[in-house]
Amino acid sequence: MPAELRFSRSDSGELDPGRSVADLAVATARWCARRGWPVHPLAPGRKTPAANCSDCRAHPHPPAACACIPAGRWCHGFHSATLDQDRIQQWWRANPRFGIGVSCGRAGLVVIDVDAHLVQPPTRDRILPGIPIAEHIDLTGLANGFHTLAVLAALRGQPSPADDASTLRVRTPSGGLHVWYRAVDHRRWQSSVGSSSGRALAWQVDIRAHGSYIIAPGTITQHGVYEPVGNVREPAPLPLWLAQELERTGHLPAPNIPAPRPVPPRAREAVLAAGGQHGRQLVVSVLAPVESCGQVTEGAGFSDALNRAAYTLGGLVAAGRLLQEEAERALTETAVAARPGQERRIEQIIRSGLTAGLKRPLHDHGRRP
Repeated sequence: MPAELRFSRSDSGELDPGRSVADLAVATARWCARRGWPVHPLAPGRKTPAANCSDCRAHPHPPAACACIPAGRWCHGFHSATLDQDRIQQWWRANPRFGIGVSCGRAGLVVIDVDAHLVQPPTRDRILPGIPIAEHIDLTGLANGFHTLAVLAALRGQPSPADDASTLRVRTPSGGLHVWYRAVDHRRWQSSVGSSSGRALAWQVDIRAHGSYIIAPGTITQHGVYEPVGNVREPAPLPLWLAQELERTGHLPAPNIPAPRPVPPRAREAVLAAGGQHGRQLVVSVLAPVESCGQVTEGAGFSDALNRAAYTLGGLVAAGRLLQEEAERALTETAVAARPGQERRIEQIIRSGLTAGLKRPLHDHGRRP
């Protein structure tokens, strides 16, 4: 194991008296940079980036327009991340208590961020986004991201990434886990963290990639140390099955998705035909929020709008007011017109929503039993 990544602890778990915290921090930051992972300072003892300079705070502006970054200052968080060894030395010598953030996108990293927060689990449709969980399945004991990630992996016939000893894994002070992978293609995988469109791999499992940073192993916060697990210190290639799941759950970059186009006549005909003469206006109104998402290239709550529409049409099918084949066709063609290039994700959302709606018939005037 590299000397820089012995971090601050001896085999007994105590702080190593032979190296200062300052030496360890700058050594770890430089070690990351030598591996092609741009680094930036984190506020001492915290998980957040070091504060901007007073001028940047007083006059907010986009990072790309900031003169501080070309001048070698650490303003704007991961946007200022660098591989420059001299700059790293300068930053961490200026404040030896800085933590270390790694810009995931520029480093070509995809990190699975598994949380273990003690909170009430959400509804079944949010446990594994896009994958329906039947009511008869007992979810007793499901309490955190380790569980949901294990369930997702088991459904795909794969071991959980949390147990992947072939790649760098970092235990967080809160009991979570960061599983580091290396992107193996040129696709710019998008982060879940801070996503306006609500991307997530699973409940309490987020992705850190383009648009976010990850805390480097060895960083010390007020809550503890980000400790590496085992002896592996390099990210393994992102497994194919995980790449497929990221694609399914909307972690592909927006530029790779064709721009929305107007709803074609064929889709409009499917909407108008669904449910016959008496139900056509109702179906049109149900699908209107999905159709309106086609006016913007991303966000707009598309997943929620489609899920609600599928749930409602499922209720109409259960009440005998609409054929399931017609509902599926109308949903699919409207959704694909609004979000071309996301067929697999759309199929999963429709299946989940319809499955839930079929259990709750929607009778006249919107009544459910």
